Amino acid sequence: MESSWYFRAILHYREKMGNRILKISNVKKTIHYLQKNGLRHAFYAAKERIEEEKKTDYVYIEPDEERLAAQRAEQERFPYRFSIVVPAYETKERYLRELFASVIGQSYENWELVIADAGSSGRVKAITAEYQEEEGKGRIRYLRLTENGGISENTNAGIEAASGDYIGLLDHDDMLTPDALYEMARAINTAETGENKKTPVLVYSDEDKYENNIGYRTPHIKNKFNLDLILSNNYICHFMMVRADRMKKLKLQKQYDGAQDYDLALRIVGELLDSMPAPKLAEHIVHVPAVLYHWRCHEASTADNAASKMYAYDAGKAALEDFCRSRGWKVQISHSLHLGFYRIMYMPDILAVRQDVGIVGGRILDRHNKITSGIYDEEGNRLYKGLHKEYSGGSTHRATLMQDCAAVDIRCMRLCEKMRPVFEEITGVSYIETGKMKLADVSGISCDEAGYGKLSMELGRAAREMGFLVVWDSRMTIKIN
Repeated sequence: MESSWYFRAILHYREKMGNRILKISNVKKTIHYLQKNGLRHAFYAAKERIEEEKKTDYVYIEPDEERLAAQRAEQERFPYRFSIVVPAYETKERYLRELFASVIGQSYENWELVIADAGSSGRVKAITAEYQEEEGKGRIRYLRLTENGGISENTNAGIEAASGDYIGLLDHDDMLTPDALYEMARAINTAETGENKKTPVLVYSDEDKYENNIGYRTPHIKNKFNLDLILSNNYICHFMMVRADRMKKLKLQKQYDGAQDYDLALRIVGELLDSMPAPKLAEHIVHVPAVLYHWRCHEASTADNAASKMYAYDAGKAALEDFCRSRGWKVQISHSLHLGFYRIMYMPDILAVRQDVGIVGGRILDRHNKITSGIYDEEGNRLYKGLHKEYSGGSTHRATLMQDCAAVDIRCMRLCEKMRPVFEEITGVSYIETGKMKLADVSGISCDEAGYGKLSMELGRAAREMGFLVVWDSRMTIKIN
């Protein structure tokens, strides 16, 4: 009976929002979400999805020939050779041909494509041979695997055979944009010749999804490297390239099949943390702010049917547990409301467990249950302002995820011991913790919203200058009138 009421409510809401096509994939997502999380959460999740789709105006525009020609002319100044490894298993002909076309059409030409084929039909081999003959430059390599060892072991065979300076992973039914490798080369070169002069270990880009008969949609515009965000979700995902020496050393681990790329990213992060403080990681893990990867949506893919591979999300949870265990962190990890997104519960709390965190803060709600403050970006903007407390922030669910940030609101924060004298210096009042959540007591501070914002930013800036992370946790929530 509750389900019947729920769907009547959704249909009524859709009528109010305008006539739209009811996608089968969205219906399946909604049913699974309802079964997993209950009526109230499912209602708000569907409501938010409808509103997001109504506002979406994303259009992927492929670089024109003039721009691609300019990239070809410039590529000679970049010395990097890229290996693209594709684990293939009985790939549909159309998908495989579109993959080949996306790689052969790259404006950056110093690449090799390694196809590791675990299928038995001979289809992948025949199609690959056709493109090898057409290409005629020896850049497409075919490996016939004697058995299907699973996604990680199949990919590892391609990794072992790769000869490039960086190795990128491409799923057998996905595509690269024509400028993907050029943008990767440019980002690596910029890091190596810039102020910090660091050779990146890992480089990743934005991505979108591609669906037959619909086209490109749902862009995932990502952050620069964010430690606590990657500990909440594999937001790095596609397109990811790793320096070859590191990739060949670490490889993929079979026990994490389905989340093998997440496990790889976490192990890279862990190795870097062994030799540098957390705020320095962004010098070695570089974000390219451009959509360079098209993730194909179909019934069997996690891109459009998260529940199709539940084992993958359990594997991701296990990889995250291993990461935390390797750091000596006492935590409990659970799935969030959304598949592929995780919650870490620090015991007793994050400030006691993590020496790299200087401030932790949460969200502030107004009387309408909408976020009025909490997390600030580097320009002092309040992120997620106006978002209803039950909304997740869209398809990335970022408003519900722990993440590092420039600052958190002074009215909903706690500080580590070393930051407390700085609090007193900036605010002019003693640091005292109050209430059930042991928040900083700001009753002695008299200022308006702008004043609170200024103090929050000053504290965030001071924390980062001292080498600390500022962490936002939406589970820390207070309400003001």
